[in-house]
Amino acid sequence: PDLPLLEHYAEAYQGVSPADFPRFGRNFWEILHVDSFRFWQSTIDNTLPYGGRDLLLWWDRGLEEAVAAGSAFIRGESAWGKGGVVVRQMRHLPVTLYTGEVFDTNCAVIVPRDYADLPAIWAYCSSDEFRRDVRIIDQKTNVTNATLVKVPFDINLWRQIADQLYSGGLPRPSSNDATQWLFPGFPRGSATPLQVAVARLVGYRWPRQRGYSFPDCPAIDNDGLEAHADDIGIVPLMALKGSAGAAERVTALLQRAYGSEWSAAKLVSLLADVDAGGSSLEDWLLDKYFEQHCALFQQRPFVWHVWDGRRDGFNVLVNYHRLTAANGESKRLLERLAHTYLGDWIDVQRRDSAAGLEGADARLAAASHLKMELEKILAGEPPYDLFVRWKPLCEQAIGWDPDINTGVRLNIRPFMTARPFGARAKNGCILRTTPRIKWEKDRGKEPERSKEDFPWFWGWDEATQDFMGGNAYDGNRWNDLHYTNNAKRAARQERARSAR
Repeated sequence: PDLPLLEHYAEAYQGVSPADFPRFGRNFWEILHVDSFRFWQSTIDNTLPYGGRDLLLWWDRGLEEAVAAGSAFIRGESAWGKGGVVVRQMRHLPVTLYTGEVFDTNCAVIVPRDYADLPAIWAYCSSDEFRRDVRIIDQKTNVTNATLVKVPFDINLWRQIADQLYSGGLPRPSSNDATQWLFPGFPRGSATPLQVAVARLVGYRWPRQRGYSFPDCPAIDNDGLEAHADDIGIVPLMALKGSAGAAERVTALLQRAYGSEWSAAKLVSLLADVDAGGSSLEDWLLDKYFEQHCALFQQRPFVWHVWDGRRDGFNVLVNYHRLTAANGESKRLLERLAHTYLGDWIDVQRRDSAAGLEGADARLAAASHLKMELEKILAGEPPYDLFVRWKPLCEQAIGWDPDINTGVRLNIRPFMTARPFGARAKNGCILRTTPRIKWEKDRGKEPERSKEDFPWFWGWDEATQDFMGGNAYDGNRWNDLHYTNNAKRAARQERARSAR
């Protein structure tokens, strides 16, 4: 018999397209306070109950201006706040459950007309039959949201199947994946306990631990691991000034997290899980931790491993959020890293060098060079400066004064520019592993902007220091540009004069 189409029981919606993802899109771990952002549902690679929850959408005046100009599109409002099914519109159409957030244009959301039908619709959409039925009517790579509900749907059959599969109701929102907003932030039970432990040690907390809640997924009270977090977010890997090294502190945190389950064998097992079988925790932290951290968190690391280029040298883990804090705190923390932590290490090497200890001279040279590199980042002259293409010249940072809202990609550039003493690797930098981050031109064009505020959109000339614009506007979205502090100060002075 002919069956009614799925659209009889549900509607499908298209998502938000900001048209400039590098400007408006962030991974949630890049941002500490999400007040000016919205949790932004995205796609998944494979069907699972709750996934695709790693993004934030920067809902600021710039996005509103882009919408008004017709370059960005806010869509799917009718689905917000409701339950449904998220469908990736490409490949094998994987799905995940939807809990009412803003969602992006790479997925569609199917929302039941009657919420009571969600279990049946989820049972169908998460089945092979759904993918088969959609592909019968549309074989294109990208299926439209309208097509997704043009398939025949036997609601009585799928109600029966849902009753069998979900007799106790649909799965409650949860995740053991540290890259998801729903993650509770506890090492035990996590898919990556060592990564979570290090993050907690430097003071990071996941959104639910900071008071954010999601449908059927409340905020989380303190779990006791806060006592192990470093007060300022700087954790040396080596013992320094009488304080324990990172490995000892991670072990203490894990022991508290696992309680009676903790043992030396448990640590061996955790190390084997991160391809460090036969290695010590110290070796994993030194050699593999940061590379794995970058890979897990999509090359947008929020714990930075700063080093002087030597395994036996200065190695420290830093909380990115503390390093990009507002109101001058970022500069004060970097000064403390350079002058207190690294300064103490340099003093030790000087004493060891005077005593004739082997290797002390080399360690002293490497550490002294790192201090000079950090001081260049503090000063912020090219090429150690910060640049944000959507900010006018008068608002560009002078010295190390990052805006955490601009994201890791832009704020990490000076640290990837600075190089260790005698570095041989082409892309080697003062981060233990060089993240795979580039600042090439982004897709799209900017609407016309004034030459005084945005000279780089007027035919960028990289050969000209402090380029102040050409004759023709091109709107190219360059990112790897540099301006001196004098040029920025002059722009600020001109803005102040024109405001009088």
